[in-house]
Amino acid sequence: MSDKSKDVAWKYSATVVEGNSVRLRCNFCGKVTTGGVFRMKEHLMGGRRNAKGCTKVSEEVRQEVIAFMESKKKSKDTMNLDDFEPEFSDDDGETGCPTQPRGHHPSAQPSAGSSTKMKVKGPMDLYMTPDPELVVKKRKGVQPRIDENDTARKELRKRACKAFARWMYDAGIPFNAVNYPSFPVYVEAQGQYGAGMKPPSYHEVRVPLLKDEVEETRTLMKLHEEWVRSGCSIMYDGWEDRKKRTLINFLVNTPRGSFFLESVDASAVAKTADLLFELISKFVERIGPQYVVQVVTDSASNNKAAGRMLTIRYPHLFWTPCAAHCIDLILEDIFTIPRFKNCINNAMALNSFIYSKCGMVNMLREFTSHKELVRPAKTRFATAFLTLSRICKQKANLFRMFTSQRWITSPYYKEPNGKKIASIVMMPSFWNSVVRSCKVAGPLVGVLRLVDGENRPPMGYIYEAMDRAKEAIAAAFNKNEARYQEYYDIIDNRWDIQLHQPLHAAGYYLNPEFYYKNPEIEKDKEVSVGLYKCIERMIADVSVQDKIGEQLEIYKRAEGLFGLPMAIRQRTTKSPAAWWGAYGKHTPDLQTFAIRILSLTCSSSGCERNWSVFEHLHSKKKEPT
Repeated sequence: MSDKSKDVAWKYSATVVEGNSVRLRCNFCGKVTTGGVFRMKEHLMGGRRNAKGCTKVSEEVRQEVIAFMESKKKSKDTMNLDDFEPEFSDDDGETGCPTQPRGHHPSAQPSAGSSTKMKVKGPMDLYMTPDPELVVKKRKGVQPRIDENDTARKELRKRACKAFARWMYDAGIPFNAVNYPSFPVYVEAQGQYGAGMKPPSYHEVRVPLLKDEVEETRTLMKLHEEWVRSGCSIMYDGWEDRKKRTLINFLVNTPRGSFFLESVDASAVAKTADLLFELISKFVERIGPQYVVQVVTDSASNNKAAGRMLTIRYPHLFWTPCAAHCIDLILEDIFTIPRFKNCINNAMALNSFIYSKCGMVNMLREFTSHKELVRPAKTRFATAFLTLSRICKQKANLFRMFTSQRWITSPYYKEPNGKKIASIVMMPSFWNSVVRSCKVAGPLVGVLRLVDGENRPPMGYIYEAMDRAKEAIAAAFNKNEARYQEYYDIIDNRWDIQLHQPLHAAGYYLNPEFYYKNPEIEKDKEVSVGLYKCIERMIADVSVQDKIGEQLEIYKRAEGLFGLPMAIRQRTTKSPAAWWGAYGKHTPDLQTFAIRILSLTCSSSGCERNWSVFEHLHSKKKEPT
């Protein structure tokens, strides 16, 4: 006899066939119910919300049915119903008679060695299951808790993590890949599918899924088109791929960050000013000239010429040299000074000697507690400075190493090159030059980090950052002008001729953090001229220009929303663009202008991870399966 036929309701009811439906009739009162055995049991128990009670059932039968329902409820509380296929269709999980389970499908077969069926997901699951990305966002900052007594879940998680880690090790995937925002989304999606998911194949990852991701990335870029409100910067950067093709990446920068637009293969053509001008113009037209505030490139001569041509075609547009490239050129000029050049050469010789010999590398790590001397950075001369800085920090350890018994007894001690390197480490003039290099280049590398990062738009900070860098250099030499004037001349030469632009001055003026701390900004002719140049160039309507001039007076006097205690507190905590978005509403024309300025980037390098999707398309080639 089946488990269903043991149900107590079958003892006191009979089946009635009406058309295509099977119903139950009470043996006591003759009432026909339409809700299956669960409804019949409610009828026999004396009535519930879904059924009227039987008036002729005896008290013994009623108590028997109640006891059966309670025992069944207790047994269900001890079972994990999610691991089983639902067998019945109504509230209690039962139908009118022992028929085929609801949701049954020929493909839903139990796995080998399993006595239960896999839970079949239907069309409603697609609508009722939340988006994994939204789930992860809501959960952000909240650590999922596992019941201390739930040893089974702990063991299952441990097993899953171990399998994933083994796959990472086999594939050689970097450990920091688990920090990518897309990783927890994948884990959530996998968990929503449940057990038995078929992994993606090599072909799926390489062709259809990649194409889907490209289209989704393009859609995402459209959703992020904020340049209608805040304007944008067009940036381009050349690079060489594995096939030695010369490609030019075109990117657009908005307050959300930098987004890859397109890559142009320029291998077969000369990158002349005319070619670059036409290429950039195509992307200006694609975005809309009215939304483009500036074009950022490096300061090569062909880029300068293309920038001049762009400003003629689009009078409102600015060409801005890449701040990261210009600062790297400043560092290059500084390291051409003979004292610093010799210092760099000696440091390179030291690095080369140590890292070309396994024995020396092991010796170095023993004396420096596994600290390395080389620190790679985004630019060549920033790497040179960071390496000098690391050598300076390890001065005492290097001294100990080259005077230790281990060095004296090593095979490198008697080598001519070994003697030369040891003499460099013992040379006071070398260490004096290293310290001087750090004093000069350190503040400039700090500016480089600011302009080349995407934590916040740097346009409102670069003017002040350069001034502070120069002050830090002067302070490092005890304000002795004779000792630092040479470096000032190098910085000013690049800053005044190449880097300094009206946009930088306007960003400085409109940054509330600096403006209200330093009232003398108003009297700085260079800053004021830069601000009004930007107004005249970016705003074609003279009536709007006049309104901005009037609204500037409200900003200067910190009136209206600008004078609120909250606005005053948030001058240094909010980004300048966000501050204007919150408190500049009573000066709408000035607010729009300020946000456009303060949302701009200063560097042409870097982009969001969406570039990696397109990079797969460039590098995709036929590989053995």
